[in-house]
Amino acid sequence: MKIKIMRGARVAGAVTAGLLALLAIVPAQAATLTRTKPAQDKRLALPAPTGAQPVGTVSLHLVDRGRPDPWVPSEKARELMVSLWYPAEKGAGRPAPYMTDEEAEALLKGQNLTGVPSEVISGAKTHATTGARPAGRRGALPLIVLSPGFTMSRSSLTSLAEELASRGYVVVGIDHVHESYGTSLPGDRLAGCAACKEQQADPWAFGAKAVKGRQADVSFVLDRLLGRHPVWKGARLIDRSRIGMAGHSVGGSSATWTMLKDSRVRAGVNMDGTFFAPVPDKGLARPFMLMGAGEVHEPGGKDFTWGRDWARMTEWKRWITVEGGDHTSFTDYPLLTKQSARELEVTRAYVVAFMDRHLRGREQELLDGPSATFPEAKFWK
Repeated sequence: MKIKIMRGARVAGAVTAGLLALLAIVPAQAATLTRTKPAQDKRLALPAPTGAQPVGTVSLHLVDRGRPDPWVPSEKARELMVSLWYPAEKGAGRPAPYMTDEEAEALLKGQNLTGVPSEVISGAKTHATTGARPAGRRGALPLIVLSPGFTMSRSSLTSLAEELASRGYVVVGIDHVHESYGTSLPGDRLAGCAACKEQQADPWAFGAKAVKGRQADVSFVLDRLLGRHPVWKGARLIDRSRIGMAGHSVGGSSATWTMLKDSRVRAGVNMDGTFFAPVPDKGLARPFMLMGAGEVHEPGGKDFTWGRDWARMTEWKRWITVEGGDHTSFTDYPLLTKQSARELEVTRAYVVAFMDRHLRGREQELLDGPSATFPEAKFWK
C-alpha cells in the first residue's frame, strides 16, 4: 500500500475524466464486505487507541421536528442516532458494544454475506466505556464530527473516533437514518435503507440530495450540542471555536458542503468520497484534506470531481491517495474482512495530524514530507 500526497496551490490545468467512468464507480461507494468473510473462530477487536486518555462513549436519539425525513416524507420529523466519544475519567465500566445485533444482521444481509453470525460483528471489542464521566476543562476540548459512508452506520468509524477521543477530542458520529442498511431506534425499531432505491435509480441526484441532507443533519446536531440546553452533560467541555469534520464516501463529500453552509466547521477531511455538490467558483477558504484510494482518486483518476474541487480550495490543503487501498480502507472494515489494522493505522495517523494542526495549531511533520513510520507514503507536489 503506497500513499501519495498532493499539496500546495492550485493544480495546473483541469483533471479530465469522463462522466461515464465516474458513474461506473459511484454505485461502489457503499460498503463492500464480500471479499473475505470475517473470522468466526475468535472475537474481533479494534486496535487500541494510542492517546493517553481513557475513552467514554454515549449514544443519543435526536429528533429534528422542524423538517420531515428526506427519504421517507411520511415521517414528519427527522430522527437521528448519534454516538459521542470523549476523554473520560479513569474508572471501571462496561465496554461499549460495537453495534446492535439487529444492525449487524442488517449489514450482513445488505452485503449478502451468509454463514456469518451477527454477533461476530456486533460483539467486536471496542475500547470505550459506556457512560463514563467526561474529563477536561470547561471550553477546552475541540469537537470533531464524523459522517459515515452510504449504507454504513456510525460504528464503521469507531476506531478513528476512539483514537481522536484518546487524544483529547470530543467526537460525534452520526447515523443518517434511512441511509444505512440498519439503524436501531428507540422502541425496538430498526430503520432500513429507504435511500437505497434512489441511489440505484440516479446516483448523481441521490448524491446531491444526500450531501445537502447530511449538512442539515450536522448543523442540527451541532445546535443540540452547543445550544443553551445541550443534550449531553459533557457539552460544557467543548470549545465552540474549534470544530472539524471528517467523513467517508458521501460523508466526506458532505464535509465541504457543510463547511460552506455552517461557518462553525473550521476544517474538513474527505475520505474517498465523490464531490456530488460542487464547491462553488468563489471557493472554499478553510483547511481541507483529501484522502482517497488508489487510482480512482489520484490526480487524473476516474473521479474527476476531486480535481475540479481541489482547484477551488484556496486555503491550506493536502491530497492523499492510497495505492493498494480500496473504498473501505478508511473505515473499520479492513479489520473485519482482512484481519488487518494497517489501513486503520494510516488513516488515524493522518486525520489526527490534520486536526491537531488546524484545530490546535500544532505543526505536524507527518503532513509535510516522507515519514519513516509510514515508509509507504510518497508526496505529490
